[in-house]
Amino acid sequence: MSREGLGQFELTVLLAVLRVGSEAYGVPIARELEAATGRSVMLGSVYAALGRLEAKGLVAWDIGEPTAARGGRAKKYFRVTAKGVRQVRDAQRTLTKLWRNLPALHGGRA
Repeated sequence: MSREGLGQFELTVLLAVLRVGSEAYGVPIARELEAATGRSVMLGSVYAALGRLEAKGLVAWDIGEPTAARGGRAKKYFRVTAKGVRQVRDAQRTLTKLWRNLPALHGGRA
């Protein structure tokens, strides 16, 4: 897959950012992924994926206000760009086409 391609984890991170909305920073994104997959997710892997997605122009971020609860540090809030939304829609169309009428999914043999 090319560097521009979208891996499965990157796609799930994009979807989680969209689901979390305006409060999409590392921890809520990881929690959304864990809730959706039933598996634990390392925060570092979420940030690594967000970095790759940013490099591809699929997410952007803004810095929030520093808070005392975070020792004066600010949160980095992520949002999916228009290009990212197009990538998500393209992935959905492609996967739907590939899933359609698969014998293995309709009681057939794998």
